[in-house]
Amino acid sequence: MYKSLKMLGIASLLAVSACATGFRADVARFQQLPPAQGETFYVQASDPKLQGGIEFNQYAQMVTARMVQQGYQPASSPSNAALRVTIDYDVDTGRERVVSTGFGGGYGFGYPYRWGARRAWLYGFHDPFAWGPGYGDVSSYTIYTSELDMQIERAGSGERLFEGTARARSRDDDLQYLVPNLIDAMFAGFPGRSGETVNITLPPRR
Repeated sequence: MYKSLKMLGIASLLAVSACATGFRADVARFQQLPPAQGETFYVQASDPKLQGGIEFNQYAQMVTARMVQQGYQPASSPSNAALRVTIDYDVDTGRERVVSTGFGGGYGFGYPYRWGARRAWLYGFHDPFAWGPGYGDVSSYTIYTSELDMQIERAGSGERLFEGTARARSRDDDLQYLVPNLIDAMFAGFPGRSGETVNITLPPRR
């Protein structure tokens, strides 16, 4: 009974920790975007097989909403767009992580939550992920790495104006949970400083 209560306490603490830290992603961006002046854009999939799919369209609508918030205007078709926004997303098959005995934890730093156009986010410089303390037992769980890649090009010349990658590690491999969070992380402080990798922490989605 003691061991069962102990493991229950560990699970509860990990759940509370996950709620407190929210969703964290490392975001790297390279950009030479001029200030937005209402240019038209069209969101497309890097993989042609995804284009037109129901799931992809859902993510494309999210990216479209973020671009509009930045001062751009959606085009009705690729041929009418001044900018081409290409996105790709994926999650790996996961790897096992072992938690050993003893008390410990990771440390990071950042600034207080700031309210963006849609969601609050914590902004800090790149720091290692921390997964909480150990409590005297050895256990294992699966960690998944997810990634969202986004490029913005001039439709006519193909000139690359923006390259961004948002990458996260989580206990969940559900793309319908991961991709919206990665999109929010990508647009936190958009377009960002070119060549800088930052850690973005988002509060849990309601």
